[in-house]
Amino acid sequence: MASLKISVGDTIPKGDFGTIPFTEELADHSVCGIPTTLSTDSWKGKKVVLFSVPGAFTPTCHINHLPPYLAKYNEFKAKNVDVIAVIAANDPFVMSGWGRVEGLTDKIITLSDPNAAWSGSLGLSIDLSERGFGVRTARYAMIIDDLVVKYAEVEPGPGVTVSSADAVLAKL
Repeated sequence: MASLKISVGDTIPKGDFGTIPFTEELADHSVCGIPTTLSTDSWKGKKVVLFSVPGAFTPTCHINHLPPYLAKYNEFKAKNVDVIAVIAANDPFVMSGWGRVEGLTDKIITLSDPNAAWSGSLGLSIDLSERGFGVRTARYAMIIDDLVVKYAEVEPGPGVTVSSADAVLAKL
């Protein structure tokens, strides 16, 4: 299990993530898009819900974790959330492909945290090398308001509880 090195009230450290912003050209899956960098600096003055999955297209992440965030998108917006983002150690192309398969369009941003570098700096990485997956982001969720952590929880074991869409909505 990961061990948080960040607490409610802390300012998040600067992070730069690979992402492929959704465009209509991506909708038919005939193009891959061009990766860009999204910095946490762009979250200044915004309310952000960031949730992390160990891997795109993996069973729990693909079936139980991401879909409820999309299904409850309007509930998050009603609570004045400016940005919803999912982060994983997968590369930007995989994250973009996963987002397109899930139908995220521009509602949820997919972020690549290579080797879980940013997440690891917060104590939120897990080593899954014994399963052939390498170092991944742990399963966690944060509410960040103007770069300050308002909620941060890491899953205590398998499954989706404290990082679920419902758990995060309850804390907004």
